[in-house]
Amino acid sequence: MKFKDLSIYLQKLENTQSRNDMILILSELFEKVPTEDIGKVMYLLQGRVAPLYVNLEFGMADKMILKAISKAYEIDEKDVNSEFKKIGDLGELAEKLAEKYKKSDGSPSISQVFGELESLAKSGGKGSVDVKIDTMSCLLKSLDSLSSRYVVRIPVAKLRLGFSDMTVLDSLSWMLANDKSLRTEIERAYNIRPDLGHIATVIKREGIKGLSKVLPAVFTPILMAKAERLSSGDEIVEKIGECAIEPKFDGFRLQAHLKRLKTENGKLETRVKLFTRNLEEVTFMYPDVEKGIISQIDAKEAILEGEAIAFNPATDEYLPFQLTSQRKRKYDIEETAKKIPLKYMVFELLYLEGKNMIPEPYTKRRENLSKIIKKGATVYLSEETVMSDGKKVESYFDDAIARGLEGILAKKLDGTYQAGARGWSWIKLKRSYSSKLDDTIDCVVMGYYVGMGKRTSFGLGAFLIGVYDNKNDKYLTIAKIGTGLTDVEWKELFKRSEKIKTKEKPALYDVDKMLEPDVWVKPEIVVEIRADELTRSSNHTVGRILKPSKSGTAFDVDVQGYALRFPRLEKFRDDKVPTDATTLTEIEEMFKLQKK
Repeated sequence: MKFKDLSIYLQKLENTQSRNDMILILSELFEKVPTEDIGKVMYLLQGRVAPLYVNLEFGMADKMILKAISKAYEIDEKDVNSEFKKIGDLGELAEKLAEKYKKSDGSPSISQVFGELESLAKSGGKGSVDVKIDTMSCLLKSLDSLSSRYVVRIPVAKLRLGFSDMTVLDSLSWMLANDKSLRTEIERAYNIRPDLGHIATVIKREGIKGLSKVLPAVFTPILMAKAERLSSGDEIVEKIGECAIEPKFDGFRLQAHLKRLKTENGKLETRVKLFTRNLEEVTFMYPDVEKGIISQIDAKEAILEGEAIAFNPATDEYLPFQLTSQRKRKYDIEETAKKIPLKYMVFELLYLEGKNMIPEPYTKRRENLSKIIKKGATVYLSEETVMSDGKKVESYFDDAIARGLEGILAKKLDGTYQAGARGWSWIKLKRSYSSKLDDTIDCVVMGYYVGMGKRTSFGLGAFLIGVYDNKNDKYLTIAKIGTGLTDVEWKELFKRSEKIKTKEKPALYDVDKMLEPDVWVKPEIVVEIRADELTRSSNHTVGRILKPSKSGTAFDVDVQGYALRFPRLEKFRDDKVPTDATTLTEIEEMFKLQKK
């Protein structure tokens, strides 16, 4: 398949704001793409040449792309830069200049373009900047003008197609069944192996039946399970009966993959990879955890899950999340590790010695996990107490809070591990709700409003946040926040937002026109928000139901949505991905509990 055929579909996707239309466009594309190309197409749609969990970045900035455009079309760099300032978009610039100056109209295949981009990403070391520019320049010479628009956007992460992986899964279902009926089955496989290229290739080759063969693999992260929430110990026991109670640590989730291999000279080599919730490989950031796993895990192959949390070696007390989060860094890693040591509290076993542990009951996973952890200074088996008395559950919760922990997690004894899903195998106990909302809410930043007065120096004066409607793969607004941040936090939020701002409203956003921000941002920043209570709102879209107006030209509010009263920023949650945000279902439940 030619890349210019793919670029026509990319243009269609760019020009639609309807998620349903995107599903149809993608399903048509996937139907036409040959099996040998489908994996490459999936990665290109994500603006990559490898799965998200593979550390393969392009290492290119706008300036390098501009140099490549100048070289490809034999135009003076000053003229290219001047034109870029007028247009403001690398893709539109490349397309315009290609139409005007290009001497031939080539048509390389998807595989050829992918290969050149992959080569560009793998270029490193001395002289790699020139190699990258030359590679991109040669590639642009071979492309038609429309293809040029999208190829230059890929290395600088500005493809701007506006859909999520869940939209892709719906599209694969639509390709097979002409509806979304297969989405659940496809998502189950994706949660175990979140590699769209692999999942799509299996489907193209073997159909939906092939997904039954998708199993955990060491060094391929599994999407982490999520917990439901209840507000009392009695409710938990009533829901799942006798259960295992574990402390809930206020750190960051890490999934550890371990494999011991024999090298060519017969020596045993141990490899470890650490992954975050958002599939980022962060092994180099936590050398102490890596060493602990190598020395303390007695297994040849294993996938573990746990929480890394900072502690004070003098008192053995856990430290606040703000200190733990300082360990997430790219520089001064060894020095920071000495100042802020971590404990890796392991609470799950997903794979062991070639066996998939995900469908096994919790008790069996726990039993096997306890057998492979040796005593040491870094890796610990999370404590567990089996209970059937709601009052004792709440007493355990109070003790956990007193110890500086976030709370507790109850696990169903015969429950399986629900990869990537929120289910009743895990339940977190949160403080009960009274006239005030005592619990925090995880929200996604959707956009910001330009500041006035003092805040003009920050770049923004307020920001819009939302929660996740997991049933419809949408983000719904719940608050506009203009207070409660320090000067440093305002500046930090602006800095992060500038990197992911977009001209158009993302297709997954449901926002009332009255609340549209000055600048939209892609759903990437997760923040923890504290508020006094949940109230009803006709403007916010969380839980809002519209009905056609009597005139038939617009909509009236039939059921009001929810909004946060006096919201303020608690902290940035870099350990969470947007789909980890509090859900619409949870908000509805919080509101009911608050009214009791």
